[in-house]
Amino acid sequence: MTGAMFSILTVNIGAASRERAEDMLRWLSGRPEDVFILTETSAGTGTAYLLDQFRQAGYAVVHTPDASGDRGAALVSRTAVMETLVMAGVSLPGRVAAAVLDTSPVMAVLGMYVPSRDRSADKTEKKQAFVASLLAVLDELPASLRNRLVVGGDYNVIARTHRPLHPGFLPFEFGLLETLEAYGLVDAHERCSPGAQPYSWIGRRGDGYRYDYFHVGRELVERITGCSYLHETRDQRLTDHAAVALELGLDAVAQLTVGDLVDDEMTLF
Repeated sequence: MTGAMFSILTVNIGAASRERAEDMLRWLSGRPEDVFILTETSAGTGTAYLLDQFRQAGYAVVHTPDASGDRGAALVSRTAVMETLVMAGVSLPGRVAAAVLDTSPVMAVLGMYVPSRDRSADKTEKKQAFVASLLAVLDELPASLRNRLVVGGDYNVIARTHRPLHPGFLPFEFGLLETLEAYGLVDAHERCSPGAQPYSWIGRRGDGYRYDYFHVGRELVERITGCSYLHETRDQRLTDHAAVALELGLDAVAQLTVGDLVDDEMTLF
């Protein structure tokens, strides 16, 4: 039996400017999710504003800024964090954010932003090295942790079964999704809507790509109650990606005492 609904949302914020970050904060403040995975964070003022506002309101924030100014990922949680996970060995540590949460059963959430690439050798090598290092770290996790792990974010890859199957993707990119599945991490949307083909990013020529995902460890799969793509973030021009929301039924969730997120002011309960 499950007694508490637990939800996670992932959204690519597109290295938001300060102005767009304020709009994104207003949107996020109206969302019910317990955890936000923010991808394509940056060293700019927009990311700093968003994360500072969440911290001041009492949320737990997991984020490792990259010294080079590379894009990254952040985990923002109103659920209590038991432990921040350091994913030692990942080639670009700022592109992952992970924590063990105070839930029953205890679970971990890992947000990631996989590098994009073009046809250049350096960007291809950067992406391939990140994917290989991430999968190696996941392979080394204790089975007890990996089985209660939720992975989400902007993976910047499509599946071999994607419709349409856009040309130009390399074997290692298809291999990211296939290896996650081999590790027992189940595609949450496919679990909820078998055979459906959502798009989370639309190219300039109108081509749809499914880049944003949630994968759930085998001990949590039966607790999935919903997974949906939210296109209002694109429609409102908050970002060029759809958000993805995942719902799980848990036994209990320990929540932090957080304040309301209202523009530049925080009103604590």
